[in-house]
Amino acid sequence: MSRFWAAEGSSSDDSSSSDDSTSSSEMSEVKNNNKWTFSDSDDSEDEVRVARSAKDRAWESFKANVSAIRNAMKINDWLKIQSEFEKLTKGIDKSKNLIAQHGGVPRFFVRCLCDLQDFLDASLKDKASFKKLSPSNGRALNRMKLTLRKHNKQYEKIMKEYRASPVVSSESEQDSSSDSDSDSDSDSDSDSSSSSSGSSSSSSSSSSSSSAAAKKKKPVPATVSASDSDSDSDSDSDSDSDSDSDSSASSGSGSSGDDWASDSSSSSSSEDEAGLPKGRARWLKKTTVTKSKKTEITKEEKEAKRLQNKAEREKERAAAAAAAAVVSKTILPEADLTPAILERKVQEIVGSRGRKGTDKRAVVRQLEALSRLAVKFSPRTEVPILIYLVTAQFDLQRNIDDFMDVQTWKSGARHLTRIASILSDNEANWVLGPLSGDDDDTMLLGVGNVGFGKGSKSKMKLASGGGASGALDIVGQDTQLINPNTGEPETADQRAERERLEKEANMSEEELRTIRVAGSLSSLVIRLDEEYIKSLQKTSSHSVDYVKRLRDEGKMVEILASVQKYYERVGSHSEAAELAQLRVEHLYYRHDSITEQVDKATTFQNQYGESSMLHPSCLGTSEVEVSNDFSKFHPGASSGKPSIDSSSGTDTSALISSLCTYVYQHGSDRSRTRAMLCHIFHHALHDRFLEARDLLLMSHLQETISQANDVSTMILYNRMMANLGLCAFRLGRIWDSHQCLSDICAGRVRELLAQGCNTGRFSDKTPEQEKAEKRRQIPYHQHINLDLLEACHLISAMLLEVPNMVAHGGENSDGYRRTRIISRTFRKNYDIYEKQIFTGPPEQSRDYVMSATRALLKGDWKKCSDLLSALDVWQLVPGENSSEAIKEMLEEKVKTEGLRTYVLKFSNQYDSLSLSQLCNMFSLSKNTVHSVISKMMINRELYASWDQPTDTIVLKKVEPSHLQILALQFAEKAAGLVEANERLLDAKSGTYGFRDGGDWKSGHHGSGKWGDDRNHHGGNRGGYHRSHGGRGHNRNSGGGRGHSGNRGRTIRGSRGNRGQQSRW
Repeated sequence: MSRFWAAEGSSSDDSSSSDDSTSSSEMSEVKNNNKWTFSDSDDSEDEVRVARSAKDRAWESFKANVSAIRNAMKINDWLKIQSEFEKLTKGIDKSKNLIAQHGGVPRFFVRCLCDLQDFLDASLKDKASFKKLSPSNGRALNRMKLTLRKHNKQYEKIMKEYRASPVVSSESEQDSSSDSDSDSDSDSDSDSSSSSSGSSSSSSSSSSSSSAAAKKKKPVPATVSASDSDSDSDSDSDSDSDSDSDSSASSGSGSSGDDWASDSSSSSSSEDEAGLPKGRARWLKKTTVTKSKKTEITKEEKEAKRLQNKAEREKERAAAAAAAAVVSKTILPEADLTPAILERKVQEIVGSRGRKGTDKRAVVRQLEALSRLAVKFSPRTEVPILIYLVTAQFDLQRNIDDFMDVQTWKSGARHLTRIASILSDNEANWVLGPLSGDDDDTMLLGVGNVGFGKGSKSKMKLASGGGASGALDIVGQDTQLINPNTGEPETADQRAERERLEKEANMSEEELRTIRVAGSLSSLVIRLDEEYIKSLQKTSSHSVDYVKRLRDEGKMVEILASVQKYYERVGSHSEAAELAQLRVEHLYYRHDSITEQVDKATTFQNQYGESSMLHPSCLGTSEVEVSNDFSKFHPGASSGKPSIDSSSGTDTSALISSLCTYVYQHGSDRSRTRAMLCHIFHHALHDRFLEARDLLLMSHLQETISQANDVSTMILYNRMMANLGLCAFRLGRIWDSHQCLSDICAGRVRELLAQGCNTGRFSDKTPEQEKAEKRRQIPYHQHINLDLLEACHLISAMLLEVPNMVAHGGENSDGYRRTRIISRTFRKNYDIYEKQIFTGPPEQSRDYVMSATRALLKGDWKKCSDLLSALDVWQLVPGENSSEAIKEMLEEKVKTEGLRTYVLKFSNQYDSLSLSQLCNMFSLSKNTVHSVISKMMINRELYASWDQPTDTIVLKKVEPSHLQILALQFAEKAAGLVEANERLLDAKSGTYGFRDGGDWKSGHHGSGKWGDDRNHHGGNRGGYHRSHGGRGHNRNSGGGRGHSGNRGRTIRGSRGNRGQQSRW
């Protein structure tokens, strides 16, 4: 049976199942309908072939590709997206001429590009989903990122125009509907059949509904059956809804045979007259687009509309300003306002905190209004409200990674400053105290003390479900409160105020000075400091907002100082020590020159405000003489530009020393450790290397830092060691500088100093570890320049390693000495540099140092000195004329090491060397050359002797025996083995970090603050205990090199306590 008859039968079956009473009439309708149906032979005779244009074929292919891409986007199939996108782009390239002839790139193609780009960006940002992709799908995603970046360049302008006005045309809407319906053809077919049956039943029940449908839709001739519409819907998925409506209309119009006949005759005659195509082609779907003419708007109408919008905006602003002005009046009336009413209202607002549906910002606004109303009362009323207000402001952050915005932070700082100013009043001597049980009852306004009459039990049960204010309102509805003193009636607020006054009258003077508050003031100040640090971490370091945010650091330090002064007055030394430690952490990293400028700018802003807000008259030049004739000159020009007296500066070194001393005496273990590290850092920053070294050795921090179990403290230790190495380098102590910087600069410098995170795709860190590491980052203005750090490390390694390479690794070396590598990092970089086929001019600091090393090995000390002095990083060293001093120091060190390198390299070629000749070659004085050569002789680096009458060096060729070489090797290995055993014994016995039974905390050997290990610190005069992986070297005049120091360690990362074992 033909599918046309099958479709008709199915539709008739559905309609008959819906209503059994009309089955006979429906069968007659089917017979009437069948006589108008074309046969297969008629269709074949009258069928006309449709010839589609090249544009229609190309557009249909493009839409098919776009539909496939959108379906793949739904399931995140990037392989399918990539293949379909390649087909689409190839088709677009082939049809360039056709696209240019028909108005440019199709709009649905531009829309697809924009949606695909947005989907790609969202997929790349979702790191968790990206890691879950299969390897092939992930590679396809990466390829699509590169492909889209390259492909979309030519469509950037069109995509911007589309994003500016993303209007979806009717054609694109039909495309989107076809995309969404293409996956469920069977469902749409069933829906169409059901809708047709429903429409036929409704048309048979009422003739008015069919007539209304006929008015809305164009009537379809009766010669088309339901089977034709179904076949059309199967062949073209975009016309499902239209075919359904056509079939429903045809079934509805088939209720009477006369209507069908008249409609068919009229339609056939009209079609013959119009000359429309015959057969099935005449029933194909045609989309008619109606274009509505835009009505032109005159200039007067535009101006009137603009004025109307402006007036509406002004009304909204006025309403907002009025609401902000009367915010306090909407909460409580100022008339007859008492502290008891304020306390009751505060308890209502505070009780709503944390409840579901409570607006946190509304709570803050209400508490701010109450704090302004409480100013006229005593501090006993104002300070608790301010404490609640600051706490509510901290509640605005949703999680630990959110930070407080600038305006809220400044508001909280003002409130804490107000509290500190009240507490710093020496005449009143206000003291903060914790809340007690009696205070809680008092803040509930004495509900339990009110006497109630008959029936109060039921009222109390009703009131027990609500808050404090609800209970008072319900209980006091019918109960009259009587003042026992006067016998007159009173309200609940009046009674609460009377009881408050009576309680204060019975208090002692000490109790009157105590302000009962919820929470701790020191914890609020510490939290405010944490929010400030987080805001610096989240703000872009290269923006103007970061510079503006730095101005608030002076305000933060002032708050810390005032609150610390209060805690010192009340005798709470532990809280005062914590605040003193925070003050130290805000001051230790500043150089005195920077501190002076910062203090001057802060004082200028406090007195005169922003410099940009100064009147232009006071910024005039001194070329024009200004008089007091105000008719000719502005009054501001006579006074000139305001300035600040720089003589009243703060001695930062003395301030930090006093604060650290206070922390040493009263702080916790963590506070003392951090204060010591900050103190050492500040000494090293100002080139006081000996003081910094002594503090480090006396505290034994290099031995106990691995037991700190605090990653932030370990980061501070690494920063201290890096700055100590820079200090030693500036002073010309090359060996000490290398020992301090060798482990830090060996790798992962950014992570060790918390100046950056390594978050890659193949990172072994979990998302929680990455977040924790980001929270530990140091603000940008406290960073140590990594280029400067690398330059100092490589230069110090070069000055030590080049003579060592010549003495032990050269072709003319003795051959009996075992090669000893001082810096493996330097050796690795130099080997890479030497293996390069072509080396261009140096660009980075490392290239400059490697080029200087090659010149020094050739004996060209002048070129080596010029290359090192040409580095730009010396301009970053703080201090006056510091860069020039470093360049002079480098020149002297290069001359000295060049002399040592020359003598070690060519000593086997000479029998004697002239002192004057060496002085001329290296531009050194005779005393300097004599000193260098003598030290080489003492240290057994050069076998020679002085001939004083002739000022010559007589070289001797003495080689040690094989037994002596073995003895030296055995001595070195035995010393290393003893050192390793001592470390193992200390770790197992639990005495790690102790010396001679003395605790570094107790101060048995020192003068009070820290223990001074006399045996450890005073015994080695030739060298000190290297805390950074090196050895202390005792050099004596008679023999070889003795190893007496202990190897230190550096915390190798902010993620854990990874020590460094001793090396041979």
